[in-house]
Amino acid sequence: MTQPTSGPIESGTKLVPAARRDGDAVVASVRGEIDLHNSPELRTALLNVLTADAPKKLVLNLEQVPYMDSSAIAVLVEALRKVQRGGGKVYLTNLQPRVKGLLEIARLNSIFVVAASEEEALKK
Repeated sequence: MTQPTSGPIESGTKLVPAARRDGDAVVASVRGEIDLHNSPELRTALLNVLTADAPKKLVLNLEQVPYMDSSAIAVLVEALRKVQRGGGKVYLTNLQPRVKGLLEIARLNSIFVVAASEEEALKK
């Protein structure tokens, strides 16, 4: 069965209040501080979206994420590996300073595609 090329996706969690298909991409907004206590919820939401849609691009808008710890980074890396197995890429957009700093310290800004906005990520 072919997935629609556009439209909303239900994430089932407040951590991902909005997700949608956009062509061969899935664009999801993530909200809140992501840490050891709620990273399993984020993992479940992202893996459910990836399993249902198998996008070539996963665009995660992190504008409303002021902080994440290493458990959240592990969730992002797991999503990245799943997308890469299908030949795709993960784009992180609208990074807050603390999150951007964490990615830079861990040198993960080189394995994710960092974009200023969702629109920029969708054009890449």
